[in-house]
Amino acid sequence: MTNKDFVILKEAFDCGIINTDSVLDILMSTKREQIRKIHTYAITPPAKEGGRWQTCYKGADGKRKNIKAQTEEELLDKLIPLYFQNSHIDKLTFYELYEEWLEYKQTVTNSPNTIKRHKQHYKKYFEPSALHNKKIRQVNELLLETECNRIVKEFRLPRKEWCNIKTILNGMFEYAVRKKYLTENPMDKVQILVKFKQVVRKTGKTETYNSDELKDLNQYLDRMYTETGDTAFLAVKLNFLLGLRVGELVALKWEDYCNSNHLHIVREEVRNQVTNQYDVVEHTKTNRDRFVVLVPKAINILQRIERTGDYIFMRDGKRLTSRQIAYVLEKYAERQGLSTKSTHKMRKTFASNLNASGVPLDCIRELLGHSNLNTTLGYIYNPLTEKETYDLISKAL
Repeated sequence: MTNKDFVILKEAFDCGIINTDSVLDILMSTKREQIRKIHTYAITPPAKEGGRWQTCYKGADGKRKNIKAQTEEELLDKLIPLYFQNSHIDKLTFYELYEEWLEYKQTVTNSPNTIKRHKQHYKKYFEPSALHNKKIRQVNELLLETECNRIVKEFRLPRKEWCNIKTILNGMFEYAVRKKYLTENPMDKVQILVKFKQVVRKTGKTETYNSDELKDLNQYLDRMYTETGDTAFLAVKLNFLLGLRVGELVALKWEDYCNSNHLHIVREEVRNQVTNQYDVVEHTKTNRDRFVVLVPKAINILQRIERTGDYIFMRDGKRLTSRQIAYVLEKYAERQGLSTKSTHKMRKTFASNLNASGVPLDCIRELLGHSNLNTTLGYIYNPLTEKETYDLISKAL
C-alpha cells in the first residue's frame, strides 16, 4: 500500500465512510467465499430438522476430522483459521491469550473484584502449570484434561471451587473461538475424572439463627439501640424481616420506601478489593431491581428511625457500611461467647423461616432476588430448635 492509499483510507475512516465493523464483515464474507472454492471436502446440510451442518478437514496429524456447526456460515467461520493462518495466532501462548481475554473481560464487567479474583486464580493454578507457556494451537483436549485433573487432585479442590476456577478456561477459549483463533472450545469435552474434595454438608445450626438465638439477638439489638440510638442495631433487626444482601441493606434510601407495603431494591454497596473503598452503585448484584414485602414488624422498625439524610441507615451524618453491620453481629457473638455468624446468615435465616412457615419457594426466590430456583434451595435450612423440630415431626407422624 502506498502512502497515498493509506491517507485516503484514513480519511474515509475519519469521515465515517468506512468503519472497522463494516470492513470486518466484508473481510469475513470474502474469506467464506474463498473457503467455498478451496475446501475439498463436501459441506453437508442437516439431514433432519434441528441437525447441524458438517464437513471434515485434515488435521495437523494428517488424520481426517469432523467439524460441525448450527449454520453454514458458522461452519465456514470455523474453517477460516484452518486456511488463513495468522502469524500472531501461531505464536500466541496460553498466557498471552489469558492476558488478551482478561483485557476484554475488564471492558464487559462492572466488578474489579472479579478481575482481581481471576488474577489470583491464574497465578495460583495456571502459572505453574504446563499450560502457561504452551502455544495455544498446541493446547489440545488431552493436555487440558490432564492439567485440569492434576489441579483438582493436587489442590484437593471441592467441586464448587473448581467451577469458579474453570470460569477462566471457559472464558479464554470461548473468546478464542469468537476471535477465530480456534475453531472449537477444547474445554467442551474435558472431563474431571478424579474425585473432588468432599465437603461436609452445612446445617441450620451453622447457617441460620434458630428461634431461640433470634429471640436473644433481637433483645440485645433492642437494648443496644435504646442505649446508643445507633441505627446499625435496627438495620440488623430489620434485615431478618427483609432478607437483603447486606450491600443492598446499607444502600437503602428513604425514596425506596415507596409505599406502606414494599421497599424498592435498586442499588447496592460494593467494596473494591483493590482500593478497599466502599461505594454505592445504582444496580443490584443481578442488575435487576425488585420489591420486597414490608410486614408490620418491619414497618414499625422503619418508623423508629429518624430521617437524617438520604440513606435510611446513617451514623454521624454518614451512610453505614456493610462492615459496620458485620461488626454488630461480631460484637454480639463475642459478648455471648458464641461463634460469629456472618451477615449472609441473616439472609439464609430469612429464607429458611419463610420456607418453614410454608411460603412457596418461588415467592422466596423472588424476594431474595434470585433468577434460579436452585440458588434459592441453597439458602434453605432448618431454622428451628431441636425441640421445635421434634414437636413438628411428632405432630406430623
